[in-house]
Amino acid sequence: MTQPDARTDEPTGRFAYEGLERIFHEKARLGIMTSLVTHSRGLVFGDLKDLCQLTDGNLSRHLQILHEADFVEIWKGFHKKRPQTLCRVTDKGRRRFLEYINVLETVVHDAMKASADPAAGGGLAEGWSPV
Repeated sequence: MTQPDARTDEPTGRFAYEGLERIFHEKARLGIMTSLVTHSRGLVFGDLKDLCQLTDGNLSRHLQILHEADFVEIWKGFHKKRPQTLCRVTDKGRRRFLEYINVLETVVHDAMKASADPAAGGGLAEGWSPV
């Protein structure tokens, strides 16, 4: 059990948000993962590119990073004799992304709670005065 910090009465590390993973925290990858989680059967590259408003090269690079982490699987094939790339979130990717979203919900909750309490953000820390 973490001990409270004597200065704030908050547990040590309370706002460290350890579950925030850098791999998901980048804006483009956040959009990619959200798109793929909401389309469980997968999305073809062009549709994913449009949904996330990314260039071919940018989407390819972010998919490569997610694929190397085993969060996304990429399938090459054909549809009506045209080459297609299908992108789909893996079970591991879905699980880890949803854990990440839960931590983000905690961040939002903490921030909203502070914004709803005008006394929480006003003034200087107790006992502190400027020079």
